[in-house]
Order: sequence, then C-alpha cells, then structure tokens
Amino acid sequence: MKILILGGGNMGLTYGQSLLRSRIVTSEQLMVLCRTYEKANLLSQHHDGRFFSDPQHCVPDADLLILAVKPQDSGRLFEQIKPFIQPDQVFISIMAGVKMNKIAAALGVEKVIRAMPNLPAQIGAGVTAFTSTDTVTRIELVMVQNLLSTTGKTLYVENEDMIDAATAISGSGPAYVFYFMKAMIESAQNMGFSQSEAELLVSQTFTGAVDLYNKSDLSCQEWIGKVASKGGTTEAALRVFNQNELHNDIMEGAMAARNRARELGV
Repeated sequence: MKILILGGGNMGLTYGQSLLRSRIVTSEQLMVLCRTYEKANLLSQHHDGRFFSDPQHCVPDADLLILAVKPQDSGRLFEQIKPFIQPDQVFISIMAGVKMNKIAAALGVEKVIRAMPNLPAQIGAGVTAFTSTDTVTRIELVMVQNLLSTTGKTLYVENEDMIDAATAISGSGPAYVFYFMKAMIESAQNMGFSQSEAELLVSQTFTGAVDLYNKSDLSCQEWIGKVASKGGTTEAALRVFNQNELHNDIMEGAMAARNRARELGV
C-alpha cells in the first residue's frame, strides 16, 4: 500500500514517521507532497520517505492520501491535486473544520475519512477521533484505524459534528493543560522555587494525577474529595477557583473552540 501525505508540516510528518516505525509502510511506499521544491528537498535530507513538490508525480500512485494542510490552504491544494486523482483512492483529512462533503465535492471523490488528532501524537500518546462517509468499506475503516492508532488511541464517531467537538476537547486540549501548567509553574517560582524546581513539581504532579485517574474507577470529583480535606489548603485554592468561576470559563473556552471549528468548515 502506498500512502501520500499532502503537507509537510508537523502533523503530516508525525504520521509519516509513525507509519514507518510501525512498519505499515516502507520508505519507498511513503510519499509526502510539499508546497515547494525547496521544502521537499530539505525534508528529504532529514526524514525517510519520498518527497515531492509536483502532484502529478505522486498523487496518481497513492492508494491512501492524507490531507494534512491548514484549512485555509485546502482550496489551493484541491485545485492542484484534482486532475491527478484516481478512482477508489481513499482520503483521510486531518484538517480542522473542513467537512467531508466539501472535500468529496471539491475533489470528485466518495471515500473520505475525517480525523482529528492532537499534539501528543508526536510521541505516540495522542488520541484521534474519526468518522467516514458511507462509501468507505469496513475493511478500509479497519485499515485506517490501524494507521491512526500508530500515534495513540482512536475513537470512532458516527456523527461528523462530533469531530468539531473533539477538536475543541482533545485537539485543542493540550494547550489548555499547558496553560494551567504555566500558571502553576509561575506560582511556584513566585513562592521561591527555581524554574527547574517549579517545572519538576508541576509536570510530575500532572503526570501522577493523570496516572491515578487512569488506573482507578474514581471520578474527578471523587479524587478532588480525596485531596481536599475540610478547612485545608486545597479547599482554600478551590474556593478561589469557584469564586472566579474558573470551571465555567474552561467550559466556555471549549465551546468557543468548537464554534470556531464549525466556522472553519463553512
């Protein structure tokens, strides 16, 4: 099976290297289409696979094509590759907001899968929500799930609207975590810890808390109750969070991200 990644950015290259590590494809079977010859030449010096700048030299040969450009660049890409598309090619889009019917209409294809990975895919710890058009066969779906699983866990959803929701939660979610971590690191430094000490305290606290959650059947609220004793230090912090309506702010932020994902698809 020959796979073509359309876009030589971070996520495209992440999938490329994951596919190679998992031996789903060989270096000869993995192709990447870049915007310019210079970019293709540069990437070829640092990454395995075959790199191209001209779609006619790679699009017709691919069995599976991964659309990995920014949503605002999709129109230009569609115009470039449409003349070279072959019947029965399968397309996976990891572009935020761009609907499957829009991709199908622009390219004149039927088999489209829409997926939303996230940044931890770079270390094999990501999560990808995905869905597909009805014309994608069960065998093709299994093949695609195996491909997406090379970067972490996967979640299939029936309703395409849930991909926009996943974009807001898991796609953008790492930035929310880093935002909270940044505030905690700065608080630790204000209390007298060095930057390296603050980073250790905060990163290990997040790692340990997530591990506890994943290895138990307790809810987040139940874990909060185990840490926050009445009249204690944790309760004092939580009281400030609640007074400032931090919980609601996080929920509103996630909704704003989902709404923006929908706007990108218009």
